[in-house]
Amino acid sequence: MENLEKKTAAFAELLEIIATLRVECPWDKKQTMESMRSLSIEEVYELGDAILAGDMEEVKKELGDLLMHVVFYAQIGEEQGRFDISGVLEGICEKLKYRHPHIYGDVKVRGEEDVLRNWEQLKLKENGRRHRVLEGVPASLPALVKAYRIQDKARGAGFDWEKREDVWAKVKEEMQEFETEWQQADEQRMEEEFGDFLFSLINAARLYGINPENALEKTNAKFIRRFGYLEEHARLQGKELKEMSLEEMEACWQEAKREER
Repeated sequence: MENLEKKTAAFAELLEIIATLRVECPWDKKQTMESMRSLSIEEVYELGDAILAGDMEEVKKELGDLLMHVVFYAQIGEEQGRFDISGVLEGICEKLKYRHPHIYGDVKVRGEEDVLRNWEQLKLKENGRRHRVLEGVPASLPALVKAYRIQDKARGAGFDWEKREDVWAKVKEEMQEFETEWQQADEQRMEEEFGDFLFSLINAARLYGINPENALEKTNAKFIRRFGYLEEHARLQGKELKEMSLEEMEACWQEAKREER
């Protein structure tokens, strides 16, 4: 209970600080939900970077920044007479209890899959009306993340492969369809088929328990690291990258890979 009191006191202090800043700070009192939106998106990405880097001190810091944004939005809502932080907290508590009937009700589950299926089905019935399965996927999500969420939500509704290995036939099929359009030199169809191919690869990643966004970001970081090694190698030789042959670049690239091991 003492630890809970400490957490409650810290949260209360943050609420008080934000309320004060909204009155006394020239910058803070000018902000709106719209002006804060892009900053909040940036904070989420910074948290994601910290998580991928495994830097727990930075994760703690970014969580603080993100929590500040939540409180800031709630303060604006209170000033407008729309809602306050109590309503935000009560709403999420109510939602979590409703979507976990196996904890707060008498529903029996056999494992994670049942929990996820119940979650999606209950979500469809919220607010006294049936929602469409995919309408909860934000339109502004990056395309790769959106594809993953679309597939995951479809799975929650029971629309998925019976055996995950069957997805590879679909991947090959989509790749062949892209190759056909490439041979026809139809740029519009090439783009469409390449999108289908990417979608099938993301589906394969999901089925094998790989988050494609995290996987691609780690590959991006690896490429940047190795390309930096290549640039440094060229600099030490007194060369520009464009002055190196592809064979030299490849040899240096392989050396960078060996260094990583």
